[in-house]
Amino acid sequence: MKHLRSVVALVATTALMGGGLAACGSSSDDESTGSGSATTASTTGGESGGQSGKGLKIAFLMPCSTCADRFENQDKPLFERAVQEIAPGAEVIANNAEGDSARQVTQTESAITNGADVIVVSPLDEAAGAAISDKAQQARIPVVSYDGLITDGHADFYVSFDNEIVGQLQGEFLARELREGSTVAFINGDQSIAPGRQFKAGAHRALDPLIRDGTLRLGYEGDAQQFDPQKGRTLMEQALTRLNDQVDGVIAANDGLAGGVVNALEPRGLTGRVLVTGQDATDAGLQRILLGQQTMSVYKAIKAEAEAAARVAVALGTGKADEARALATGTTDNGAGDVPSILLDPVVVTKDNIVDTVFADGFTTPERVCTGKAAARCPQ
Repeated sequence: MKHLRSVVALVATTALMGGGLAACGSSSDDESTGSGSATTASTTGGESGGQSGKGLKIAFLMPCSTCADRFENQDKPLFERAVQEIAPGAEVIANNAEGDSARQVTQTESAITNGADVIVVSPLDEAAGAAISDKAQQARIPVVSYDGLITDGHADFYVSFDNEIVGQLQGEFLARELREGSTVAFINGDQSIAPGRQFKAGAHRALDPLIRDGTLRLGYEGDAQQFDPQKGRTLMEQALTRLNDQVDGVIAANDGLAGGVVNALEPRGLTGRVLVTGQDATDAGLQRILLGQQTMSVYKAIKAEAEAAARVAVALGTGKADEARALATGTTDNGAGDVPSILLDPVVVTKDNIVDTVFADGFTTPERVCTGKAAARCPQ
């Protein structure tokens, strides 16, 4: 994979098309449901103006809410808003598979039947991604692989973050903070989908040299299907039992899993004594960081991701493949070929830089995070 390391390059590229990308939004660990919806953009241009999208239909197919509530609460509204600003009059057919691979394929078939001109999809798993790719190719509809990479199937474009770097940042954080001889547990995400494997690979890339030379000890490793927080808790409970509570640091692939890990640590009196990583900078994850229950998270500017995907989708959906390819800042090998790609940079968030990252960007607000017990710990 050819990793891309600069948001600045993306902003410079997309600015030529009528607007840069900013980082803002909000998130929480609360579950949300994702019934299908269709949104038609207003007939007036947004802040950046835009071309007419009358007649354009874009399918926006997300995988689940339990695995990451961001897909319903952030990605969907941000994508719809971006399409509205770029192509007033376009229709977004938004659906969430809610953890059901067959359902996501059925939603794809429905979108095709309803005249979708382009499909933007974060595949639930490899099987769903391959099936969606096949059906889109048969219908001669371009596909944008969003957040999760379609592997061993055709994709016309890929928009995401550098997922291996996400895991690497988590691993490097623990490597810096843990003492020699510390025991580490890995609570990985789902390995049936590219992001889960990439997060895991990045974390191992950072920690394996230290494990091999004896600086750190790998005590336990488990993979949580669909990034389910309850499965993460169960895995962490198994780790604590096996290791007799002797754990010093935990690679938790995202904030949902970090919440499950913290829930397993709490009844054993280990909360705050074990370093715990996370990802997505959810409001609940940030609250745990302020309370000392979780040590860090990895912030991803979802607004920038959604806006980039919207620009690519509008270009592809209106038959402007060359215009879409011009937005790419590199390519990604997905097993079937090199896919034009935009990969954004993730950022480590701790209690020391919450103000300068997620608050400064407008990703979330003190009003959302600094509630309950966290209020007294909120930085000014």
